[in-house]
Amino acid sequence: MPYGIVLVFEGVGADQYWAVNDRLGIAADGTGDWPPGIRSHCGGPTATGWIVTEVWDSKADQEAFMASRLGAALGAEGLPAPSQIIESELVNYQTI
Repeated sequence: MPYGIVLVFEGVGADQYWAVNDRLGIAADGTGDWPPGIRSHCGGPTATGWIVTEVWDSKADQEAFMASRLGAALGAEGLPAPSQIIESELVNYQTI
């Protein structure tokens, strides 16, 4: 069953978002070294920071990416931990 996650970052902006993506080898045009199991990713500004929404094949795939690559990239850029994490086993995921 697909797994969805929303990460809310306070005080984070576009420059920091793109710096993390650069560390991960993911280009602004969407090409690059995407992790196994990711189905979709989007990020954008909020009134107080940045939000990232992703859909994965499984929670295990997202956790493996966090442990092996994303956590280190966030730390290297000095980003705070997400102020809010919303997650769900998705019952209806469609690509339209």
